[in-house]
Amino acid sequence: MPAPGGRRMSTPRAETDATPAVLTATTAALTFAAMTALFPAAIAPALGAALGVPAALVGLQISLVYGGAMTSSLIGGALTRRVGACRATQAALLLLGGGAALAALPSLAAFALASVLIGLGYGMTNPAASHLLARFTPSGRRGLVFSIKQTGVPLGGVLAGALAPALALGLGWQWALAALLLPAALGVLLLQPRRKAWDDDRERGVRWLASPLADLRLVWAHRPLRLLSLAGFCFAAIQLSLSVFTVTLLVEDLGVPLVQAGLVMSAVQVTGVVGRVLWGWAADRLGSGLVTLMLAAGVTAAGTLATAAMTPLWPLWLVAATLCAFSFSALGWNGVYLAEVSRLAPRQAVARASGGSLFFTFGGVLVGPPLFSALRLALGSYSLTFGALLVVAAGGIACVFQARRLAGRD
Repeated sequence: MPAPGGRRMSTPRAETDATPAVLTATTAALTFAAMTALFPAAIAPALGAALGVPAALVGLQISLVYGGAMTSSLIGGALTRRVGACRATQAALLLLGGGAALAALPSLAAFALASVLIGLGYGMTNPAASHLLARFTPSGRRGLVFSIKQTGVPLGGVLAGALAPALALGLGWQWALAALLLPAALGVLLLQPRRKAWDDDRERGVRWLASPLADLRLVWAHRPLRLLSLAGFCFAAIQLSLSVFTVTLLVEDLGVPLVQAGLVMSAVQVTGVVGRVLWGWAADRLGSGLVTLMLAAGVTAAGTLATAAMTPLWPLWLVAATLCAFSFSALGWNGVYLAEVSRLAPRQAVARASGGSLFFTFGGVLVGPPLFSALRLALGSYSLTFGALLVVAAGGIACVFQARRLAGRD
């Protein structure tokens, strides 16, 4: 039951006992989703040769993936209410595994459809996870718990980079992709014993396809959620820009050798994982996720300026340290953000609010890199383009500040 002022009461003891199992399951599902989404990019040369297209075009599949994720995020909340969060997670795993198996066919059309299916599965994982974690996690630990769950995204990227080339060499690219159906099926089986307890709050009367924009309208009508979602759009655009263009910045602007640039990029990603956990811990300690998001965004804003100041005269250790400090916040905000969405959401609408809000963050993912590329052409260097992202970070800070003011008033 909600407490006065719209805040939720403490989670009952019987439900908090399930927190470790729920956290493990949701983190594993998100890790698998991220790994599956990035798997084709990790074997792009082999895929490109088989499909008869340049390897660079294989990378465009990530746009299809996130397009599918945006679509399923709009219905993921209602579907979660209809069938239960556990069943929705099982459906997401089957879409991910089935999409990977379909991508194993040597057909460009099949590969495109497979990318959309993978995206549909990806987009369903977070609304279901948010519903489960909000239900089974004490409010004072949600920042940390949600942030630990969100480490699944970079961990999935690490697994894709480590496993995909090795499997493609050992089994061939088709069997490597088809093999992803096995962990998907295993995940479905492992979740089944939990379904009765985790899905006992499902609402069979919900018409999840009747109004696919309902979750988006829910977020837009709730002013604090609307502003927080717009902030998520800004933060996601910066996050993807940093992930995509770090190596190019190092090589083209600063003259760093490719191998060393790759090592710096690895350090940036690892620091982002650490940042997700520590920002979540900080949110619980401060007792305010919105204040924590503003602090993280402030560090991100400082990172954009520091990156803009980089020159080839900087020693590599200083460049690496600066980019890691940048990524600590630019890649570390996600868990706190989703925890705040669950806190601000109306009662019984956590999954719907998460899905509607993630539509905006996925939009930032899609818009960020093309916007960065356009600014790079106008400004002439990657370092200055990162500096221009200060405006985006400031926009995110302003949205979170206003969301906090309105939430306090409510």
